Amino acid sequence: MTERIVSSRSRGFLFLDSHPAGCTRLVQDMWQAVPDPARQGRPDADEAPVALVIGSSAGYGLAATIAGLARAGIRGAGVSFEKAPGRRTGTAGWYRTAATAELAAKHGRDFVFLNGDAFSDTLKDQVADLLDERFGGKLDYLVYSVAAPRRTDPDTGVTFASVLKPIGEAYRTKTLVFDGEGAPEVTTVETGPAEGDDIEQTVAVMGGTDWARWIDHLAGRDLLAQGFATVALSYIGSPLTASIYRQGTIGAAKAHLEQTARDLNDRLVKEVDGRALTSVNGAAVTQSSTAIPGIALYVALLRGVLGDAMVPPIAQLTQLWDQLTGTAPLDVDDEDRIRLDTWELTPAVQEAVAERWKTATTENIPALAALDWFAVQVQQLYGFAVPGIDYAAPVETDVPWPQRTT
Repeated sequence: MTERIVSSRSRGFLFLDSHPAGCTRLVQDMWQAVPDPARQGRPDADEAPVALVIGSSAGYGLAATIAGLARAGIRGAGVSFEKAPGRRTGTAGWYRTAATAELAAKHGRDFVFLNGDAFSDTLKDQVADLLDERFGGKLDYLVYSVAAPRRTDPDTGVTFASVLKPIGEAYRTKTLVFDGEGAPEVTTVETGPAEGDDIEQTVAVMGGTDWARWIDHLAGRDLLAQGFATVALSYIGSPLTASIYRQGTIGAAKAHLEQTARDLNDRLVKEVDGRALTSVNGAAVTQSSTAIPGIALYVALLRGVLGDAMVPPIAQLTQLWDQLTGTAPLDVDDEDRIRLDTWELTPAVQEAVAERWKTATTENIPALAALDWFAVQVQQLYGFAVPGIDYAAPVETDVPWPQRTT
């Protein structure tokens, strides 16, 4: 037994430990938030659609996994890269995966979780073997949701590193930080422009190269079912953050991802009568988004404008699965992207957020932004500030990775 009290120590938005019980409760709450499909004729467990979620332990990838299991009744596999418990606790994604696996088993879903480098061909081979041996050798859906700081090319061994930089000129923006006492501050930060091969490096990590490699790998093993569909999760965001996001190095990677979708779609239509798409999701507090200058302020102001009308990731991904499975019509824009962010980008909402952004200062930010909500969201990324959890009580931290059952 390795029970201990886990404290919520942090450095800015980065927490040093994660709370297993809090992570478990949050996964349970997400599952409960998925509406019962209330459909007759759900396939038997061994006839349920087979899905692969790459990046299944956090953010929108976690929501895709839970919504797929609870709403669409998928079986298959989830892939993530998490750190096991040791001197410190495991990562939050480690505990979220364990909780998701427990719920999947409880509800009769045959879903296997693999922990490793999704960019590597070794893991691709493991997944292909699993699909072949356990799931009848045919994959119906692949959801790609990977946010990573670096990627090693399996062919060359070269490691690329992604950067968060504007393109062309330096970028100054307001941003939201919290001091050591937790008091909010609105400050200005400046980020220098991309230099050298920053854009190419970021595209190599965050673009569509690895997504296409997954499709190549699985197609090479004849594992794509007729009518196979794949979707990569993406974000466009507000004009307020466009210079650092959509028009920056990450934006270049997103543009590459969307072009990859078009190329894959042309290929899949011919090969398996399939389809490839990107899904543009709305804003959320995630471990990735909090690292982007200005995003914390933007999301807190957005919540201040929308309140409970802000659509959480689990609700968005439930909509996505309904569209992928045909329960709801496929709703795409002129560039063939599924749009789950329309609630965020209406002119009225963006005008209200922009007005608050323009006037925001340290003194008036409590009246403009949902600071308490934002602070709770950040803590909950690591399993803290979850209602009903006794954080003064010891908790078991040595939680094992979900084992495959035969």
